[in-house]
Amino acid sequence: MSEPLQMRQAVLARTASVAATPMKMSGMQLKELAVSGGFAIDDSTGNRMIEALESAIEALESRWSELMKLQENPLMSDTPAARFVARHMVDTASDADGLLTQLQAARAEFPTYVEAIELAKRTYRDREADAGQEFSGISSRLGTTEE
Repeated sequence: MSEPLQMRQAVLARTASVAATPMKMSGMQLKELAVSGGFAIDDSTGNRMIEALESAIEALESRWSELMKLQENPLMSDTPAARFVARHMVDTASDADGLLTQLQAARAEFPTYVEAIELAKRTYRDREADAGQEFSGISSRLGTTEE
C-alpha cells in the first residue's frame, strides 16, 4: 500500500474516531460552570462561539427533514442482501452512536451551550470589573502611602 494512501486511511480512521466520541460536557454542566465562575469568556470570543453554534443550529434546522430520511430504508433492490443492507443503514444511523442520534443530541444541547456562553461572558465582565476595582483600591492605597 502506498504511503499517501496509508496516511489518508489513518486520517479517515482518526476522523471517524473523533466523530464517534460522545459529548464530554452537557449544556447544563457548562451552564453550572459559568454560574459558579468556572467558565468565563470574553465578549469577542464568546460572540464568535455563539455565532458558530447558531450557524450550526440553523444548518441543522434547515436540513432536518432531509436528515430524517435516514430513518427510512433507502430505495434498493428487493433482494435479501439489499434489504439487509438497507435495514443496516437505518439501524446504524439511529443507534446510540448513530449520526441521527448524535445530531438530535446536538440539536437539543446547542441552545443550552449558547445560554452557558452568555453566562460565561457575564462572569468574565464581572471578574474584570472586580479586578479593576481591586487594582484601583491598591493604586489608591499605594498613592496615599507614597505621599
